[in-house]
Amino acid sequence: MDVVTKTWTWLSTGSHWSGPDGVWHRLAEHLQLTVVCLALSCAIALPLAIVLGHTGRGGAPAVNLSNAGRAVPTFAVLVLLTLGPLGTYDSWPTVIALVLFAIPPLLTNAYVGMREVDRDVVEAARGMGMSARQVIGRVELPLAMPLVMTGVRSAAVQVVATVSIAAMVGGGGLGRIITAGFRLTDTPQVVAGALLVAALALLVEGAFVLLERWLGRRRRRAAAGAGRISDASSDALPATGGAA
Repeated sequence: MDVVTKTWTWLSTGSHWSGPDGVWHRLAEHLQLTVVCLALSCAIALPLAIVLGHTGRGGAPAVNLSNAGRAVPTFAVLVLLTLGPLGTYDSWPTVIALVLFAIPPLLTNAYVGMREVDRDVVEAARGMGMSARQVIGRVELPLAMPLVMTGVRSAAVQVVATVSIAAMVGGGGLGRIITAGFRLTDTPQVVAGALLVAALALLVEGAFVLLERWLGRRRRRAAAGAGRISDASSDALPATGGAA
């Protein structure tokens, strides 16, 4: 109970929230790193997964290769990058390590989501004269969006939690509060830093849940539109056969 009381005292002390080493500044650093890493990961993984899922070729090896990367500890990758030539480029070792860490859930979920779209609906869209880009944008991607967003949410929460390791190599973020607590043998500060990271991860999780609910309503409308495409194609088939 003494640690709980002292942790609350640390969190409620105004001086711990202001200044270059304060919570607000470290939180801004944490969020900045998270957004950059997540944006780069999405820019790499999602287009690749969408194309592979649409064509159905080369997806399994790509997913297996990315998942194999999960066996490599992120901290080990970060240390190696820091000790190498990239170590002189500010926060780039951290960014690269976290991007590699976030790619597997993004790639896997997006690819599986694209492949699980009803093939009859896809063929019906093609039969209606849609181009490959239109099929992806109007049919496959809207229907695959729940799994895509699950991957994005998983990657976002993982990155938020893992950004803390940046402090181990001199980077910013809420992890600096934890490492400073260890250096000062200040257990309440260590606990406070850990609670802040956990609370931020929960907030990010909640934000993505709300976003998924909003996208779910759009998906239901897209599914209804895809159903109309399929029905229209089915209605057109007998007429074509009769003409022949």
